[in-house]
Amino acid sequence: MRVLIVEDEFLIATGLAAVLQDAGCEIIGMAASVPKSLRLLALSGGDAAVLDANLAGVSSEPVAAALRQSDIPFIVLSGYAQGQLSGALADAPYLAKPCKGTDLVAAVFALRRGA
Repeated sequence: MRVLIVEDEFLIATGLAAVLQDAGCEIIGMAASVPKSLRLLALSGGDAAVLDANLAGVSSEPVAAALRQSDIPFIVLSGYAQGQLSGALADAPYLAKPCKGTDLVAAVFALRRGA
């Protein structure tokens, strides 16, 4: 499974990448901003994405909308409570930060199954 990671904290992004790679995923890119996320999405597509709700104070809703338009499933991984999310983020599969690696892997692979 080819996964895009959208996370503004470098250490968190690299940790997510390592966990997913260990589970057999290919990381197609890591982006810390909405513009870079949209560029990577346009260039690489992907099978799934892990999306932080807030990228250095900017909502990642435009990325979520682009992922939906491209029919690429995503999971929101955020320090915000799920009830605080809005727009294209509000009804997406959600994990609270911090999360266990096993929970992340299970959630990402559930996206492929449409669960």
